[in-house]
Amino acid sequence: MSLESTTPAALDDAFVTDLVSFIEDEVSAIDDPIEASSDLLLTGAVDSMGIVLVVQWIEARLGITIDPADVVLEHFISVDAMAEYLRGRLS
Repeated sequence: MSLESTTPAALDDAFVTDLVSFIEDEVSAIDDPIEASSDLLLTGAVDSMGIVLVVQWIEARLGITIDPADVVLEHFISVDAMAEYLRGRLS
């Protein structure tokens, strides 16, 4: 399934909340709470392997495939940036 066939409704507040929870529970290397706007790399919460896990989670959750060329700092620096990247791909 392509990213374009995913609806914008799939990227609502619940998606963002679930992604933050996944990062906190399964990926984060720090004990501090994570906000959607948190810089995941600067804080040390997520490393490169963590980004791979996040991409896999997003792909499974939305039933999409993310092009490896799109997995860049600009798109994955924060949960907000991830959601914005995904919304941009839908429009």
